[in-house]
Amino acid sequence: MPSRPARPAWWGGHAHVVFTVVVFVVLASLDNAAIALIPAMVLPVTEALGTSEAAVGVMTATVILVTALTATAWGYWSDRGDRKRLLFYGTLVWAVGAALSASAQAYWQLFVYQAILAIGLGSIASVGFSVVSDFIAPARRGLAMSFWGLSQGLGGLAGGLLASQLGADDFRRPLLVIAVLGAAFALLYLLTFDAPRGFREPELAELYATGGVYEYRIERSHLRTLFRTRTNVWLVLQGLSAQMAYGSLIWVPLLYQEKVIAEGYSVTTATRVGGLLGAAFQLGGLFSIIAGHIGDRLQQRTLKGRAIVSAVGILGAIPFFIAFFFVPLRGLDVTDGAGTATLVPEVLRALTTNGWVATAFLLSLLALAFTGADSPNWFALISDVNLPEHRGTVFGLGNLANGIGRSAGNALAGGVAGTISSAFPPPLNWALGLTAFQAFFLPTGYCYWRAAGTSPHDIMEVRSILHDRAAGRPRAPGPPEP
Repeated sequence: MPSRPARPAWWGGHAHVVFTVVVFVVLASLDNAAIALIPAMVLPVTEALGTSEAAVGVMTATVILVTALTATAWGYWSDRGDRKRLLFYGTLVWAVGAALSASAQAYWQLFVYQAILAIGLGSIASVGFSVVSDFIAPARRGLAMSFWGLSQGLGGLAGGLLASQLGADDFRRPLLVIAVLGAAFALLYLLTFDAPRGFREPELAELYATGGVYEYRIERSHLRTLFRTRTNVWLVLQGLSAQMAYGSLIWVPLLYQEKVIAEGYSVTTATRVGGLLGAAFQLGGLFSIIAGHIGDRLQQRTLKGRAIVSAVGILGAIPFFIAFFFVPLRGLDVTDGAGTATLVPEVLRALTTNGWVATAFLLSLLALAFTGADSPNWFALISDVNLPEHRGTVFGLGNLANGIGRSAGNALAGGVAGTISSAFPPPLNWALGLTAFQAFFLPTGYCYWRAAGTSPHDIMEVRSILHDRAAGRPRAPGPPEP
């Protein structure tokens, strides 16, 4: 049997780990950029393919749902086998889907090609999370996961910008750009370090220091145990309601495009300006870094900490989102028909000189600062209450719930806005539709409150099992105590 080729001396070192994390962060960004392209080009797509905004909304919702469905399978496979190979092939699949989407000449073709893209995107969500969680020690999970989550938010922002600026006249160009970038980073991923499961768990530190290996993998018999971990139930359920609200927010760029049109500007100008404003309004997501750090600090004082921070953040965002939807853009002064180079400084000037635009910007910062508490602490909780060989699967299940909620919110918000448009013309119909979906944040806060009560026991159970296994006492996962 041929021997395995020797690794170079730098393999697995600090620089190699940093390179690996950077590649993962960029891949997560590209993942969300790919999802954000079509929603930011609704008007150009409908004009080019002769379809309706509602049809594009259904397609976008389908992409989100297919991504979530496939993420569950990708996650289970990653907990059983070679995560690096799965991520490489998954990235190639979505890059091919993006390239094919750029060639679409009819709505049905774009729909099929976007579904192919979605299948590949599922791998980044769950397999990527499983790998990244093994690079992070529990005490810093909130802060580190805030960067993981932020990379996804920035990817969505970049995708929206790329689409609104490069795709205002031709929706195919941004799709080709994202396809090339995806293929390039798939190749770079082949050079990354594949961290062993549980690499940063304190209970396994001595095992790895002495050259030991954590060999546990998920079994089918474990699936029932995952659902009997009570915190998992609340973390999965919160995604159904939370993502109904988050999914509706994908229409914010269109809301602001309609506001620009209402001020008398052309569709092309509105697409570009709406995209630039949408990007600026997402800057509040940077506060997730602070929220992740707060979650880490509070978690060290009480194992309920992360769930409490998430509950407060979700509920606190609601009034700021509602106010943000209804702010008009009166007195907006930009050059109609101008290109991006001209519009960027004009939009930036409006953020500081136009009171209406500045108010919308401030409200968006506050709303996203509060919701920024959700993502990093949810990521960290999934890692905290699950064994290393279960995290990809549980994240996939959570992502499935998220995808169902997000796709429903995406499609239903568009449907509600379209239904009431005869009585409430744009942009008022979109403001009312988005406001209605804020109600879904209320049950999300309740789920986090319940998770605050169950997570301390589940965290201690994981630590106990890992400690026993590291000491050479094999222990199978089991249901928590009643």
